[in-house]
Amino acid sequence: MSVEERAKAAAKNIEGKAQDAMGNVTGDIQDQVEGKAKQVEANARNAKEDIKDEVKKNIDHA
Repeated sequence: MSVEERAKAAAKNIEGKAQDAMGNVTGDIQDQVEGKAKQVEANARNAKEDIKDEVKKNIDHA
């Protein structure tokens, strides 16, 4: 598990949530969409790290 990659994903998720919330407050649909996209990117980064962890675990137990 790359702690650095997980931290980047967490930061991207927070950034996305903030942008989405700001878009909700201001009514800016583009901010809302971009914020949601950043959250999806963060989830994808976490999923990638989960897969890497699982592969490493399986290799270590082989």
